Amino acid sequence: MSPRSAEVVVCDIADMVDRPILPVQAGERQLLILRDGDRIVACERACPHEQADLALGRCHNGRLFCPRHYASFDLSDGTVSAGWSVRPLRLYAVVVRDGQIAVLLRHSA
Repeated sequence: MSPRSAEVVVCDIADMVDRPILPVQAGERQLLILRDGDRIVACERACPHEQADLALGRCHNGRLFCPRHYASFDLSDGTVSAGWSVRPLRLYAVVVRDGQIAVLLRHSA
């Protein structure tokens, strides 16, 4: 069967006012909601390299920087900076509606 997506509300847009990186729970998944300029992005919370908590990192110019190894991930496609051989960061589609932020989680049918 083909996968389908479920929209899961994770926070209010107001929660992002003073926080460019916000840890959230989406079902059983630990995610981050990131504000990079006017853009809102959702990604997995654990770094794919050694599972460092990316909530302790920083977001700048379209990249999320790992607090442990200083590798960075492109927030448009999840690719890691040069010199690192780890899988891309998992990104999730975001929906902003009625003052709330939701992520689209893929589920097996």
